[in-house]
Amino acid sequence: MIIAIDGPAGAGKSTVARAVARRLGYLFINTGAMYRAVAWKALREGVSLDDDDALGRIARESLIELTGDVDSMRVLIDGRDITGEIATPQVGQAASIVSTVSAVRRALVARQQRMGREGGVVMEGRDIGTQVFPEAEVKIYLDASSEARAQRRFIEDTERRVAVASLEQMKAEIEERDHRDKTRADSPLTRAEDAVYVDSSAMTIDEVVEQILGVVRQSLGR
Repeated sequence: MIIAIDGPAGAGKSTVARAVARRLGYLFINTGAMYRAVAWKALREGVSLDDDDALGRIARESLIELTGDVDSMRVLIDGRDITGEIATPQVGQAASIVSTVSAVRRALVARQQRMGREGGVVMEGRDIGTQVFPEAEVKIYLDASSEARAQRRFIEDTERRVAVASLEQMKAEIEERDHRDKTRADSPLTRAEDAVYVDSSAMTIDEVVEQILGVVRQSLGR
């Protein structure tokens, strides 16, 4: 089956989706990494994030690959491994802007649909259950308070030794990104009507994973 996990930045989608895919033996696809790849290339080439035509061209013409297994996924663009380089806050903020561009979304959604069309996939992002795979058998909307998400990002960046903003600044950036994601004209972040809502604010990763696996088992009639 296709399992779609949507939600705002910092809700734990990648970690949870990876764990669910591992438990089920499914393919894991992190669509956010694809938008980060486009943003990374735009920044590297000095392309303005206001230049929708140029951003669309990058998304259409670049070779973006997600390789490796669920525990060692690598992100490549035009043959270059940029896995570590796209994990910075700068690229994350740029990706949030890039993802509002309709031409970018059309190009990447088409690729995501090709990647997951055979099923047996856990795909996470912002519009998987509403635009990429509205027919997905299991849809999850994974949420958390902005305070909880800021705290998680703060800890992650500290552990990765990335330049860390203050907790207050990180919370403000997350809320700004939420607003951008939810109000963009093309495929805004929204909960699909048939998605199961999961608030991870006070839950461990294992608890969230078990809840989602319970939804999967229910869908399978087990």
